[in-house]
Amino acid sequence: MTERGLEPSDADATYVFAVCRNPDPSAVVGLPGVTDEAPVSTLPLETLTAIVQTVRARDFTNEAWQARLCDEQELERYARAHHDVVSAVAACCPTVPLPMATLYQSEERVREALANEADRFHAALNRIAHHAEWGVKVYVPSCQPDDSSRSTTPTGRSRPAPGAGLAYLDRKRGAQERRERRQDEALQAAEAVDAEVRGLATASRRLRLHGPQPSGEQRVQVLNATYLVAEHRADELTLLTQALRERTGTQIELSGPWVPYSFVGEV
Repeated sequence: MTERGLEPSDADATYVFAVCRNPDPSAVVGLPGVTDEAPVSTLPLETLTAIVQTVRARDFTNEAWQARLCDEQELERYARAHHDVVSAVAACCPTVPLPMATLYQSEERVREALANEADRFHAALNRIAHHAEWGVKVYVPSCQPDDSSRSTTPTGRSRPAPGAGLAYLDRKRGAQERRERRQDEALQAAEAVDAEVRGLATASRRLRLHGPQPSGEQRVQVLNATYLVAEHRADELTLLTQALRERTGTQIELSGPWVPYSFVGEV
């Protein structure tokens, strides 16, 4: 994340939040950024603009950053500060966020390094212009054990009725078939939701499914995806997810709009 050769001294370094095109300089006025020692500002490049802040190099050495990673509150503060700057700029123009703690030795080094990536930045900016990222998660109720599949222990001394063992195995097989059928139906519902939302979106990504939550909630996640959606189709997306809830009988969580972090590195 940090430019190689950055000295752990009292020297200044340049922290880069994002790269954008034709930003309104007032968008970053008053934002604290990651330090209160210098304002967040714009740095004109040849055809782009970097959003930057002057910081102390010693605060971003590998050792300092590793220590920060072990401090959950401090790490969250930096993450929020970085995101707040990116979000403020993205609200006024297409913006490519850079990873947290992207630093260079000087503004001149920023210009040199980012100029080499200008084509990639322009391609990403063209792709996400007038778009936002939306998250869609689909859940189904978890499968509860069937009463018929639970074994019972005789309380008396009478011998089991003839065929009781075979009936028990049949119940077990039936319960397994019902569980498999519910799983197949859940996966089919997830695919149906993804297919319809992809039809509306410009791009999409499937994310890793979340496992059971510590809260013990009785539902299973069957889809975790993110979509790049044109701004003028946001209302259409909301209506579509509502219709899909009713049609599939699944729980669908829609989140956004977000800065399209997931789609700026694919071009």
